[in-house]
Formats: sequence, C-alpha cells, structure tokens
Amino acid sequence: MSIEFNADEIFEMAVQIERNGGRFYRLAAKYEENPDARRLMLELAARENAHEKIFVSMREELSASEKVSKTFDPHGEAASYLRALANGRVFDLTLDPTDFFNHPQSLEDILRKAIDLEKDSIVFYLGMREMVPQKLGQNQIDHIIKEEMRHIATLDKELAARRGPPASQKE
Repeated sequence: MSIEFNADEIFEMAVQIERNGGRFYRLAAKYEENPDARRLMLELAARENAHEKIFVSMREELSASEKVSKTFDPHGEAASYLRALANGRVFDLTLDPTDFFNHPQSLEDILRKAIDLEKDSIVFYLGMREMVPQKLGQNQIDHIIKEEMRHIATLDKELAARRGPPASQKE
C-alpha cells in the first residue's frame, strides 16, 4: 500500500522543521561568545520563528480537499511518521547537539552547518512534494521550498560578509 500525504500534513512537518531550526540557532547563540555572532544567531532563530508563522498561515489557508488524506489511516500513523521525520531528519537536535558545539566552532562553521541543514530540508521537501498528489496541494510544497531557498540565500550572504571579498577583488 502506498501512502500519499496531503499539503496539510507537509505543512505540519514544515512547522516542526522551523521550530527545530529555531532551536538550533538558539543553541548556537548559547555557545557563541562573540556578542555580534550571538545576536546574528538569535536573529536567525527569530527568522525561523517567522517562517514557522508563515507556514502556519499557509496551512490555515488550505482548502478542505488539501487537508484530506486518501490513505486509510484511522490511527494517524502517516502524520506520526511525518512528525518523526521532521524531528529526526532535519535540524536533528535529539542527537545531543552539544556534539557539534563541544569543541570551539567558528561562526563560519556554524553558518556552513546551517546551510547544509537548509539544503537537506530542501532535498527532503522535494522528495515529499512527489508524495503529495496535485489535487491535494502539491503546488503548496513549492512555497516551502522557495522559503527554504531564501534561508540559504540569507545564510550565504552572512557567510560571505564574514569571509570578505574574494582574493581577486582585494587588489
């Protein structure tokens, strides 16, 4: 039996991923000694919170047909599966995140890690998009992917600002 997910279930997971992202950045801020870097991490956590609100709003705007699952699932196992994926697949803080922070991490390392996690989330959403039939709101998943792409652009801009101009532009 194949399981189809609807846009509502995907948005539920997107909300959880954003919560997990906020937790990641707040933890990074906790371990960051530089006040400017700490402020940046808290700003990124706030952006994750803002993205969470966007996804909540998008979820509320779904039509009734986009919330209906075609899979017989009287015990809500499909939604439980999605929650497990959101909690363990992207921004996994259940694996003792102090492992990442237990040795000194530069802000550049943290930004690179965050970019990698955002990339993972895009790949994940692209895969999930294929599991949502068009009639159940597949195109809504594109909004999530675009939002995650904006996350990467913001992180990349911050990373580039810390690196300075490329060697070819320094002369």
